[in-house]
Amino acid sequence: MRRRLVLALLVTLALPAGAGGDDGTAGESAADASTTSDQTPPTTAPTTTAPTTTTLAPIPTPEVSDVESLLALDRPVVAGHAGGDRTWPHSTMYAFAEAARAGVDVLDMDVQLTGDGVLVVQHDDTVDKTTETTGRVRDLTYDELQALDNGYWWSANWPSHDGPEDAYVHRGVRTGALEPPAGYGPDDFRVETFRAVAEAFPDHVLNIEIKRPRGDDGEEDIAFATEGAVVLAEEVAALDRDDSVIVVADNEEVMATFRGLAPDVVTAPSTTEVFSWLVGSAELASSVRLLQIPPTVDGADILTDDILGRAAADDLLVWVWPNDDELENADYYEELVTDIGVAGVIAARPAEAVERFATLG
Repeated sequence: MRRRLVLALLVTLALPAGAGGDDGTAGESAADASTTSDQTPPTTAPTTTAPTTTTLAPIPTPEVSDVESLLALDRPVVAGHAGGDRTWPHSTMYAFAEAARAGVDVLDMDVQLTGDGVLVVQHDDTVDKTTETTGRVRDLTYDELQALDNGYWWSANWPSHDGPEDAYVHRGVRTGALEPPAGYGPDDFRVETFRAVAEAFPDHVLNIEIKRPRGDDGEEDIAFATEGAVVLAEEVAALDRDDSVIVVADNEEVMATFRGLAPDVVTAPSTTEVFSWLVGSAELASSVRLLQIPPTVDGADILTDDILGRAAADDLLVWVWPNDDELENADYYEELVTDIGVAGVIAARPAEAVERFATLG
């Protein structure tokens, strides 16, 4: 049985799985308080100085703002998966801000490079699932991406594209065709840069997955993902965020590159590293402090006493990201914590997790 679980984990486990002003206007995003978009360097996101013009209320400060304190908490940790993509539009500034207001401890996000080398927050290889158009992120420029409506397809049944027109309640906010929610602007619904998100939430720990976009041959382009790891390491250092981010990539080479450039950053292991650790053939990197795993893989239970016990013996915390929408609810989040004993949940409905955990004492 253990061999079956380990093999299932090796084959399919995908590890993770982040302001405004007071002048009464709402035409710019929360990120615009600290960033603009008039420069596009080849490997880093633009540095900007646009004025604060939104009516966005201050983002509440989380209980802890560094990874060491986060991992030492004596209560379950809540991370908002892509900002909370079953509640708000995936990976938008709006979603991250709403998750922060709901009381999450961690903002979870995915990063990859644009065609002109800017590190952006976007989960999929393409923009097909979230925007009004199609195309690979790596084939689009930073400016082209930011013109898109990243809330176009969000609905209560996201990622379905089959709903009636009125199901897509944020469609048109990005273009100005629809009034934005109070305190937000059109730019809060665009594809955002990593730097902008990191600067907008300086007090939140960020959980960052380096994505592995596919190349023209349809295979994962590890060299391109490794370039993303280099840029992420540079940006984390430039932002002085070494102690307030957790980084993971589901590829050993990508992780090795990042760890070599950012040795002080806490990381989670890649699939290969998890496999080697489980079978006892290799130790995990010294920067690994936690596992981020789904509850099941191909129908096999991953949250077994064997795996959880091994993690506890090695002083590794376990965070779980539910990989089935039917599990994205307060009852299951509570079960993960009280019955299974995990330390954190990367939740697509993070407000439900925060509210339920607050009742547990």
